[in-house]
Amino acid sequence: MFKNHRPVWEEVNLDNLSYNMKNIKKKVKCKEIFAVVKANGYGHGAVDIASTLLENGATRLSVACLSEAIELREGGITRPINILGITPSTLFQDIINYNIEPVVFSYDYAYQLSKAACQKNRIVKTHIAVDTGMGRLGFDPIVESLEEIKKIQNLSNIKIEGLCSHFSSSDEKDKSYSEYQFNKFQHFRKKLIEMNIKIPIHHMANSAAIIDLPNTYLDGVRAGIILYGYYPSIEVNKENLNIKQVMTLKANIVHIKTMDSGKYVGYNRKFKTKRKSRIAILPLGYGDGYTRFLSNRGKVIINGQYAPIIGNICMDQCMIDVTDIKEVKVGDEAIIIGKDHINNLKYDAEDISSQVGMTSGEIMSIISKRVPRVYIKNGNIIKVKNYIA
Repeated sequence: MFKNHRPVWEEVNLDNLSYNMKNIKKKVKCKEIFAVVKANGYGHGAVDIASTLLENGATRLSVACLSEAIELREGGITRPINILGITPSTLFQDIINYNIEPVVFSYDYAYQLSKAACQKNRIVKTHIAVDTGMGRLGFDPIVESLEEIKKIQNLSNIKIEGLCSHFSSSDEKDKSYSEYQFNKFQHFRKKLIEMNIKIPIHHMANSAAIIDLPNTYLDGVRAGIILYGYYPSIEVNKENLNIKQVMTLKANIVHIKTMDSGKYVGYNRKFKTKRKSRIAILPLGYGDGYTRFLSNRGKVIINGQYAPIIGNICMDQCMIDVTDIKEVKVGDEAIIIGKDHINNLKYDAEDISSQVGMTSGEIMSIISKRVPRVYIKNGNIIKVKNYIA
């Protein structure tokens, strides 16, 4: 029997996750597919989705920081994991002990990593980051960088496993800047080959490039938000890749009260009833990652109808107006983020993003670990993950 510790939960549909991964694999036909599971797998639970991704086409996992990589290793994941962000040199011993592949962006950084690897008598695989126009971590694609990378190649106990870059705006309809970036990467890559610097995996394509820029696939691609059933923007060509949403955030109504006209609801009296109203309380708030920007703006789905959020969203609760929903009662299920397939209604992360100016990735990623994750396969619950017991 699976125990859910709260009347709010996130359902993770592993069948839809498998579907997305298989479709990505079928489309790209690359030697390597990096499944990006940073930010707790975009809020889906990195450890618990990793095996599904690896079983259905991913060859590697990518994270943002060392703690995310360690969580995967301690969760039983043995496949290659690379870190896309910076790892302080004070943590290099953990990089080595857990067999993680960090990104390298300077010779000095690589030299310190080499020293740590030599002390352990271990080989560390690294990925060289090239900044082709994002303005973040990475070597500038200039002659001096070629010389630094040559020096890195000669460092003891360092193996350059990958060369990577990141698109700034591949999710825009105008692909000219993306093509400019890709051409810079290709030119730099060619110069490295001419210097006899052989790197096994070249990877640059992100989710938007996977959809719209097949010429950028190279040896590998990094799939992020598309794994979870959302497109990077409304400007990509959705017909190029079919995906299904993986997450549904739900809660049970825990209380219903009747309020007369002219009564205030919530902090700072931001909502005032204009009629005799029935107000339902849901047990989630911004402490669960349910953004306060939806106060007096958002809605949920209950019993096949929309119900508006009223008043300011609290840390742990929010209030909805169910006056126009018949026969609503305590215990009824509300869809907070997701789809009501029976009644063909939806209020998903894309809808919310258009209201509050956040991305779909943000909305999913900020769902906190207070919210239990319920994993569903073949229509059955196979696991409930209560992060906070």
